[in-house]
Amino acid sequence: MPPRFNGQYYEWWKTRMHNFIMAEDSELWDVICDGPFVPTKTGDDHAVTIPKIRKEFNDVDRKAIKKNFRAKKILVCGISLDKYNRISACQSAKEIWEALQTAHEGTTQVKQSKIDMLTTEYELFRTKDDESIQDMHTRFTSIINELHSLGEIIPRNKLVRKILSVLPSSWESKSECYHRGKGPAEANNR
Repeated sequence: MPPRFNGQYYEWWKTRMHNFIMAEDSELWDVICDGPFVPTKTGDDHAVTIPKIRKEFNDVDRKAIKKNFRAKKILVCGISLDKYNRISACQSAKEIWEALQTAHEGTTQVKQSKIDMLTTEYELFRTKDDESIQDMHTRFTSIINELHSLGEIIPRNKLVRKILSVLPSSWESKSECYHRGKGPAEANNR
């Protein structure tokens, strides 16, 4: 069964659905990204290709066309009934994916605004007073994961430097050991 989307945590569902589809058949993901296969033939003037009619389909055409229907089936089975109304008129898996993406991530402009907002949140990130390291790390990871799901990837070395720079002063001696390349044992011995 594909992962179900109920209207919450779209980014999480999107990642899980992508992985599910790739595990089922990576060509299905191609159909979602590129659109369905349309069987064509050379026209009478041999200069233009035109779509075939159904009775002209061969076995290869039918197999390629079936990929779109398999991808649609997985996507439709992965959404709740109230989300189905949003995509019920879509003819291809690509249309379904794009409709869900636009509805939950917004247009390119909205997506860029989200990236800008999250980037600012990342840049201004600080540990809160009386916040545990675990809570701080969870909050930080949430920002990074949202950025990643929107296509904005921050290199690992920058992430490590950022975390080390916002640690409370009580952790300063331990983070110095990491800066010098020593491990946790040396940090705990300080």
